[in-house]
Amino acid sequence: MYKNAMVIGKFYPPHAGHAHLIATAAAQAERVSVLVLGSRFESVDVAERTRWLEEEFSGDAGVQIIGMRNDCPEDYASDEIWKAQSELMRLALKTHGVAAIDAVFSSEDYGSRLAVAFDAEHILVDPARSTYPVSGTLCRDDLTAAWPSIIAPARLQMCTRIIVVGAESTGTTTLARALTDYYRPRFPSIAEVPEFGRQYTYEKFDALRANQPDARLEDMVWTAADFGVIGNRQNGMENAAADTCPLVIADTDALATTLWERYYLGERSFGSFAAAARLPRRDLYLLTDHEGVEFEDDGWREGEHRRSEMTEWFKETLTEEGHSWILLTGDPDRRMRTAIEVIDAILAQRHCFTSPPWATRTVLEGAAV
Repeated sequence: MYKNAMVIGKFYPPHAGHAHLIATAAAQAERVSVLVLGSRFESVDVAERTRWLEEEFSGDAGVQIIGMRNDCPEDYASDEIWKAQSELMRLALKTHGVAAIDAVFSSEDYGSRLAVAFDAEHILVDPARSTYPVSGTLCRDDLTAAWPSIIAPARLQMCTRIIVVGAESTGTTTLARALTDYYRPRFPSIAEVPEFGRQYTYEKFDALRANQPDARLEDMVWTAADFGVIGNRQNGMENAAADTCPLVIADTDALATTLWERYYLGERSFGSFAAAARLPRRDLYLLTDHEGVEFEDDGWREGEHRRSEMTEWFKETLTEEGHSWILLTGDPDRRMRTAIEVIDAILAQRHCFTSPPWATRTVLEGAAV
């Protein structure tokens, strides 16, 4: 059993191979320091990668994740660059209470030289990537194909989330389904994220009718607890979809639930606020305009006279909370084209991983790169 082990890497992004390496080190050492080395030239900040790994290993007290900014050039042939790199690592360890290490765990050939620099033993772990055939390069080259191999905390935050919201009978469900179908050839694992509040309404009304067979829709009594359940379940459905696909298109979310709570219970009632507060990062809200859309009463809707007010609430809330949002107007085809244009642009940006200018010359990656 080693006393202090070290694992280094970019973890750009962190994947199952990285997790296997860290877990292997943790099984053989009392303490493992994982150095996350991130450059300013990379499009995912080192602080984010550090948080994802912290969450992944939150149950292992012997693993500490240390984020370290590293803009030093990479050159395996240069003794001077090797010293510059190792000194960054030494100081990262020192400032976190680690004076010395006795083992370096890696899946790379450079690990032996790194171990010499720290007067430690090198333990080579699965250099052929046979246990987890994935690498950072593969993830960056094809994020969609590599998605299942990326660690869960990273998937939840790296996922592109498009949320469709709007007042009653403004085409939100139709648009969300159309967009999901449009992107399915590119993202085969994309899942529909329907409005849970509608299903909850059906169930709530059925329960009321079981006791009061003549009850009508307007006889239902809504509570803050109801909206808390809806908001939490909506979050869960959205996150489940993000876990399986790098693109989520959701028909409403917990933030919208707070507005429906306001609609039914009044200005000061926010029982679903806790669910909305836990929302992951959103890339874009698509707000369907009520103007030009005929109200269709399917027997469950009762807000035709308040559609304008609800649309304004959405505009105000999304603006006040700093979200990116677009008001979709015009016929269904125009709305669809507007949505696709901006979603394509977001995906192009989100799926592009920038690298330091010297990365094409040599790459200093962690194990299972």
